[in-house]
Amino acid sequence: MWQLNENTGILLKALRFAAEKHCHQRRKDVHASPYINHPIQVAETLWVIGGVRDYILITAALLHDTLEDTEATSEEINQLFGQEILALVQEVTDDRTLTKLERKRLQIQHAPLISNSAKQLKLADKICNVSDIIDSPPQTWSWQRRWDYLTWSEQVIDGLRGVNPSLEIHFDQLLVQARHFLNLQMQ
Repeated sequence: MWQLNENTGILLKALRFAAEKHCHQRRKDVHASPYINHPIQVAETLWVIGGVRDYILITAALLHDTLEDTEATSEEINQLFGQEILALVQEVTDDRTLTKLERKRLQIQHAPLISNSAKQLKLADKICNVSDIIDSPPQTWSWQRRWDYLTWSEQVIDGLRGVNPSLEIHFDQLLVQARHFLNLQMQ
């Protein structure tokens, strides 16, 4: 039987914090799914597929988009969750003052340089995003934009390899499925 401990409370606090910060956000799919589903899916991917049992990494997964996409501040995350979780969230946060093209270029460039925990978090995030290309793509994205996303995400993943074979294999299989799915749409 699974035992609850003090780390469970931190995970629940992070889930509530992320839900509150993302409460008015929706995914870009046709159903406009609640945004909070994404960080939950990333945390679940780490746990189920990646076999990750590090509560700091799972907590950071729940919080990974709060600095980038909400009004959450580094000070809030540090105060509520500590420096270690904050540092991991910051490591995977894009600088929104840069253009989208520059942010994407920097993700490829920085991927090999980030910590192993950040690499696993990025892997899980990309797995979830590629899965969405198949199951619930952004409704305004053209076929070409979805294809380009797959190509770019593969370039990011190439810099993350060597930290979690289960996540890497899952990404590779999912990428093949997504490309096949898009190719079928072109026929």
